[in-house]
Amino acid sequence: MRNIVCMVLALPLVLLASALQPMTVLPDETAPVDANAPHTGIAPAKPADGGFPIGVVDTIGGTTYDWQWNGPAYRALANSPDGIHAIFMYSASDQTTFPDRNMRYNYYDKTAQAWNWVDPDFMQSGVNVFTDRCGFGNMDADPVSGVAMVSAHLGSPIHPDVARDMAPGAGIFEYASSAGIADNYQWAYIGVDQNAGVHASMTTDVDAYALHYANVVDWPNWTTPVGITSPQPGPEFPTQNVACSPVSDNICVTWEFSAGAPDPGFYRISTDAGTSWENPEELAWPPAFGGDTSTSYHITSLFPFYDSDDELHIVANVMPYVGGQGYIIPAQLWHRCISTGPTWCHIHTAECDPANLGAAVGYNAMYACRMSMGEDADGDLFISWEQFDSANVEPGPPERLRADIFYSYSTDNGMTWAPGEKITDGGTVTHRFPCMLDQIDDTVMVSYLIDQHCGFYLYQEGPATNNPIVVQKWLNPTTGIAEENPVERFDMTADATPNPFQRSTRISYAVPRAGEASVAVYDIAGRPVRSLANGHCEPGRYSAVWDGRNDAGDKVASGVYLYKYTLGADKFTGKLLLTD
Repeated sequence: MRNIVCMVLALPLVLLASALQPMTVLPDETAPVDANAPHTGIAPAKPADGGFPIGVVDTIGGTTYDWQWNGPAYRALANSPDGIHAIFMYSASDQTTFPDRNMRYNYYDKTAQAWNWVDPDFMQSGVNVFTDRCGFGNMDADPVSGVAMVSAHLGSPIHPDVARDMAPGAGIFEYASSAGIADNYQWAYIGVDQNAGVHASMTTDVDAYALHYANVVDWPNWTTPVGITSPQPGPEFPTQNVACSPVSDNICVTWEFSAGAPDPGFYRISTDAGTSWENPEELAWPPAFGGDTSTSYHITSLFPFYDSDDELHIVANVMPYVGGQGYIIPAQLWHRCISTGPTWCHIHTAECDPANLGAAVGYNAMYACRMSMGEDADGDLFISWEQFDSANVEPGPPERLRADIFYSYSTDNGMTWAPGEKITDGGTVTHRFPCMLDQIDDTVMVSYLIDQHCGFYLYQEGPATNNPIVVQKWLNPTTGIAEENPVERFDMTADATPNPFQRSTRISYAVPRAGEASVAVYDIAGRPVRSLANGHCEPGRYSAVWDGRNDAGDKVASGVYLYKYTLGADKFTGKLLLTD
């Protein structure tokens, strides 16, 4: 166990404009859905004119559903021995009822060094997790089998279900349904314990979003939900979160009381895999502001995390309250190791002169918020968050500030933190809903959404757009490996697996620099057979699948074929053997 005392700095208050109070808004989950409604087209994706200051970016999917989370960050990216699991909330519809909404899954195979489901049209990448319309879930990885566990709420009456993959990266799911047991519960977020038990925190709109707990320790059987907030107030909004220890039976549920002024935060711990619970504890506010300014948690605030030493960490963004009024700036980020004491440690302050604030941040956000957490093999801690740019404004109506993704790390158990570093670079898009990889190897990874039009289409704040879901990755800065430009370490190579093959082969290729890239299959005489990918690519790793058919969709004869990967003026060619 690490025993470290945390030092805290007093920080000055910046006064703010009162019109910038955040709003707590939820989508209407009971809206009628017409699955047969005509599809009228979706605005095409436009490229970002910004960039990525560090690392490389893999595009793993896309969605028109640009409202991914209501409250704090949830686990959407998880490591396992053989690969990386990623989920996001998917739709390809331009209807505000989103009749095709689902949780969508993708998997990075570490051996193949490629994502399993990547299509030249990124909106087709990934696979749906559930068979019916659903949403607002999260994911964790089973430490026993290495498979993904995914939650969502769905059905009528609405209820949470959990999906379990049949094998790591298979994308074939079996289900544990809570229908008849947890009817009228929703916003169910899960963690997976060391014995593959699933633990869920959920709210019910029948009783003012009261917080409850249930589990699926005996698959696929749900336990009856039990309330766990008393005698503390419940959240009155989906502000809850959950974390499970990777090495013990410890579980932590956090929540923020959204009707406070200022809003308090709470946590509750079980040390026996949810069988019993210790008393709920109120989180002391970090010493963020002084004078007549109170400190308040926010609906996006609390993210709990158990490290490999079984220590419990909580990170929170806090906002100033003056005279009963909350403000979005200055936003401060703090960390506390619950296991080592009550002291909060300052991470980052995001602020600007209110006179220079070009627009509002929109629903359910503050100027810097939605932190998530992970650690590497040395116990170093990593966080990511979204932070708005006061000068980067999406033209209205309504005008909205665009956001970027930041990260920081600590090598002393959270006592001190590296200066926050921006990993995206503005442009005409907004970067939202980041999730830090939980267990970090030599590479740090963050997943997030690139919203092509700032403002939520769900509330008709602009058009429906095809929004990429990406994973950005860069070398772990704590390993001591110096590299000015990690993108350049990629060679322009391509490889086909399996080869020879009978049904399909995956051609994986590395793009060391941005440019026009294409992958195509030719017969042995050099005549074109199938175009697999063609278009502009940012640096990263990509893959395309050839199923032994030509551009007309006809099956071709067995034999030797060539695949050609072109990036600008450079070319790479390899052989393929299609067998009977």
